[in-house]
Amino acid sequence: MEKRIDDFEVRRAHLKDLSDEELYNRFWELAHNIVQPMIELGKKNTSPSIERSVLLRMGFSSLEAKPIVEGVIDRGLMGKGCGNVVYKLAKTKNISIRDAGLMLVNNEGWDDVVELFRREDVTC
Repeated sequence: MEKRIDDFEVRRAHLKDLSDEELYNRFWELAHNIVQPMIELGKKNTSPSIERSVLLRMGFSSLEAKPIVEGVIDRGLMGKGCGNVVYKLAKTKNISIRDAGLMLVNNEGWDDVVELFRREDVTC
């Protein structure tokens, strides 16, 4: 068996002069760079079945989840996520997540949701 060459000092050369704070910031910068593609994939590659699954896990029935997902799709908000849409409406109205979802099921609150995300997109 061949002995492994220890190249630790060579590999760490670009980091050795960094302060603890600089190392900390470098770590989080690299972590962000690693996670960002996964976040983008999640935003761009969701599907109605995934979104229904999220709503089911939030406590909605399949009969309740279907019109929420359809409403989100109809309003071009799929990239925001159905669960996020329900959550943001609940927080804005200061009501429970369940009540916010049922509002959407009953075709109420959609104008508020569209406006909320329009404002959010403008400020980003």
